[in-house]
Amino acid sequence: MTDPGLSLAANTVNGKAREHALASIDTATQATSLVAYRSNGHLLIIGAEADAVAARERVPDGLACTLLSTTNAVANADDSIYRARLISLRGHLGAFVAEVDGGNKRTINLAEANGIESSCFDLVLDLSPSPLITSAVPPPGYFAPAADTTALDDAIAQIPELVGEFEKPKYFEYDPSICAHSRSGVAGCRRCIDACPTDAIISMADGVEVNPYLCQGGGSCATACPSGAIRYAFPGADDLLESLRQMLRAYRDAEGDAACVLFYDREHGHDILAQQAAELGGNVLPIVVEEIGSVGLDVWLAVLAYGAERVMLLAHESVPAAVRREVDHQLGIGHRLLAGMGYPAQRLSWMEATNFPDGVNVQADAAFGNAAAGFAGIGGKRAVLRMALDHLHDCASASTDCIELPDGAPFGAIRLDIDACTLCMACVSVCPAGALEDGGDSPALRFIEWNCVQCGICESACPEHAIRLEPRYLLDAGRRLSTRELKSEEPFRCVQCGKAFATPSVIRRMHEKLAGHWMFKDASAMRRLEMCEDCRVKDMFTDSANNAS
Repeated sequence: MTDPGLSLAANTVNGKAREHALASIDTATQATSLVAYRSNGHLLIIGAEADAVAARERVPDGLACTLLSTTNAVANADDSIYRARLISLRGHLGAFVAEVDGGNKRTINLAEANGIESSCFDLVLDLSPSPLITSAVPPPGYFAPAADTTALDDAIAQIPELVGEFEKPKYFEYDPSICAHSRSGVAGCRRCIDACPTDAIISMADGVEVNPYLCQGGGSCATACPSGAIRYAFPGADDLLESLRQMLRAYRDAEGDAACVLFYDREHGHDILAQQAAELGGNVLPIVVEEIGSVGLDVWLAVLAYGAERVMLLAHESVPAAVRREVDHQLGIGHRLLAGMGYPAQRLSWMEATNFPDGVNVQADAAFGNAAAGFAGIGGKRAVLRMALDHLHDCASASTDCIELPDGAPFGAIRLDIDACTLCMACVSVCPAGALEDGGDSPALRFIEWNCVQCGICESACPEHAIRLEPRYLLDAGRRLSTRELKSEEPFRCVQCGKAFATPSVIRRMHEKLAGHWMFKDASAMRRLEMCEDCRVKDMFTDSANNAS
């Protein structure tokens, strides 16, 4: 969180308060598990034959090279070069699988064909005009310099360093029990999949699967997740928030004011910040994170609730487009929430590297006040969001009752078409968040707005298309947390025995859909629709016996 490589000025009251605050941070965090790679130095070079041969000549000894030519053989062709059409290439450091066309509708594992015991290549140098692996952030061990000579030089220099055993943190934790991706084959939220720049997340039957070897810690999946099913673990949000709470308290205790928390990433943001750190205003508290996308709406709003005047994110050209897009979306939600409570939207913003540090040193135009929140950042993402928003609302000078939010927001209601709904409870059976409930002993549909993550599974599951999502945020906690009834009916009772077995809406819809069907032309068949299962069977046998006689 703190970066000893920065030279921050401490010659003002705020500067001294910052120094005290940053020194107060407890950097001890819960350890995360590790992901291990093993690379034996089997390098696959793919490209036009002449280029591939030239690249092999530059690769240091100790690497076993396999060449796959994408062009016809050149004069004096090397017989050791494999010439075939590439079908697929996938994997990561130590485990790349390349399949080529073997003719007769067969595919050949190229590593196996070249006698590699693991059936995988450890490294890939892709000299194709366009990368064969198209993820925005390529997997470790994959280099695709295209026509960039400098990038090729860098790749050839790095490849020998990637032989051996390596470890990295497992950046995420996943709780499938609260994942809103799908239920019972009905598709819902896919925000983590869309936000991942490494294509490490794939759809599974009732959830997602995250490949820890492809994941490189971008964190935008956790930022995008509306339920908190995917959590960033390096560090965990609870450790990060506790450190930030301590820091802001220490800053205030040392008489610092107008605190601006500036998040920046370790790999690229550090270099940008280090060059001009001495010029930062004393109220700017720089916090290093692994990746800028790893902090999202819950962290930003909690930091504001803890007493910061502004939260800023250092942006630069190396931030992947998918991460930038997701953070932009989350900032848009944050801006709507703040504006709805009467706060200026610039409380949350990017800080572009091209405007650094001048843009950071702008003072906030109005203070939140002295009432800093004291809640701990525990209980998961939704709990933190609720406590932060409730605190900001309590401190707000003006607000509305309901804040309209953009599509994809993690809060909202559902709009029910009362006439179309038959109370079939298909929506209740698939809701992953417990937002929809049945009426127990009576036909009714109930809704708890705070639980709704706007995943859309209920909307897709409804056979009558009676549900529509409405992204919004209710500022009244009582209304937001209460159970309200969306629709109820008296149960429909069997016309034969009086047993309750359906709802009037279901029976009416069955009559509408089966009217004119050849099996329900006579009145007795239609009347059977109004009978319970037992009476329906008895009536069918009685009718058959009467017809036979």
